[in-house]
Amino acid sequence: MFKDALQHAAAEYGLELSAKQIDQFNRYFELLVGWNEKINLTAITEPGEVAIKHMIDSITAYDAALFTDGTTVIDVGTGAGFPGLPLKIFCPKIKLTLMDSLNKRIRFLQTVVDELGLTGVECIHARAEEGARNKKYRESFDIAVSRAVARLPILCEYCLPFVKKGGHFVALKGLQYQDETNEAAKAIKLLGGSKVEIRPVKLPGLDDKRAVICITKTMLTPKAYPRKAGTPAKNPIL
Repeated sequence: MFKDALQHAAAEYGLELSAKQIDQFNRYFELLVGWNEKINLTAITEPGEVAIKHMIDSITAYDAALFTDGTTVIDVGTGAGFPGLPLKIFCPKIKLTLMDSLNKRIRFLQTVVDELGLTGVECIHARAEEGARNKKYRESFDIAVSRAVARLPILCEYCLPFVKKGGHFVALKGLQYQDETNEAAKAIKLLGGSKVEIRPVKLPGLDDKRAVICITKTMLTPKAYPRKAGTPAKNPIL
């Protein structure tokens, strides 16, 4: 049932998935629903909804010009693995880091990675504000992605410090994407971002408004950012 829903949704969105990819997405779905009974991973569990609102929605972040062989990608505040894991299944040659502040979610993600036989994936337990101060991760990724974590001004402070100069921050946003983009103008500039591209997204069978926002990083992030844990959310750069 999930496989059929996924194939149908992918075809409608214009994506081609191999039999192996469909099997991997299906196993991911099974693990998600199974683990969701023990730990809170998602409110969406119906097969058709998971296929569209989690799997296909995550892949909308994909841009062939950015996600090339060996591209390093960090998914900040990945939660149950969205959008990072669907992007990895769809584009296996990226090198993916999944970062989340809850260790039990990291255990789930590691299980998915192992069961799906994914290589080039690292699962890290850390808050974004702390992870971005670690020399290993700061300004070392080609792309940072994030979905449904916080409003864009806050999200920029979480994500742009991970992106190397010349790289990109890709945010998946809902209905208020234009307002959030306007709201984030100061944060984008302060944290080293410049050009902002907005790509509206239409998911199969849904009438809601969504968009992928791609911010190009052209300057290094000042050392003062990100501020200590909790500060970006309490006192956003506006």
